[in-house]
Amino acid sequence: MIAGQPWPTVAFLIAVALIAGLARGFSGFGAALIFIPLGSAAVGPALASAVLLVIDGIGAAPMLPLAWREADRRAVFIMSAGAVVAVPVGTMALTWIDPSTLRWGICLAILALVVLLASGWRYAGKPITAVTVGVGMVSGFLTGAAQIGGAPAVAYWLGGAAPPHNVRANLVLLLACSTLYAVIAYAVSGLFGWGVAAMALVTGPAFLAGTMLGTRMFGWASPEAFRRICYALIALAAILGLPIFC
Repeated sequence: MIAGQPWPTVAFLIAVALIAGLARGFSGFGAALIFIPLGSAAVGPALASAVLLVIDGIGAAPMLPLAWREADRRAVFIMSAGAVVAVPVGTMALTWIDPSTLRWGICLAILALVVLLASGWRYAGKPITAVTVGVGMVSGFLTGAAQIGGAPAVAYWLGGAAPPHNVRANLVLLLACSTLYAVIAYAVSGLFGWGVAAMALVTGPAFLAGTMLGTRMFGWASPEAFRRICYALIALAAILGLPIFC
């Protein structure tokens, strides 16, 4: 057993971490949309969110230098200003809401986000500071509550004229900022512990391997085909993570 979890559960989380890392490396986001619903079903929302925060923060670090060069840093930091306000609120929701109720909320929110992204709807208006901050607040709340803050930013930024590699860079940089805010909020809330550290140690290598492979695939795989696969995996993860199944 690791962190009080039986070996089949640990093996399951390692496999999920590998798939989540693959999505993260390719698209710049998506790890939480896969890892959190399945991880929450296996070990509960609090432990799953804290573990992902650790392994994603470390696993995504190699993507930061390129993201810093290619991102629209002004837009990212405006959005992160909204996120920094809302991450602590989402963290309070994670610690206060009943785990079963929170799992319902997380899975249904993820399904709604997948529908939004798969529908092709994008914010087509001119970027406005107030709107950007508002999207950042939604993203920050979802990051604090379940580490799923990337999707609102995707829908917002893909509606602009920026090419895919710039949008991906924006997401990587935004999620790095949100990770920093969430680490502080989780630490203050007492969500880190030896159980999180142990589980992060065993799932982290798989997540890192997936991230590296996904990053390589970004240059030569079909974005549209991979996007559809990611949407299918995310939707399946959210459905299987519903409390009615386990």
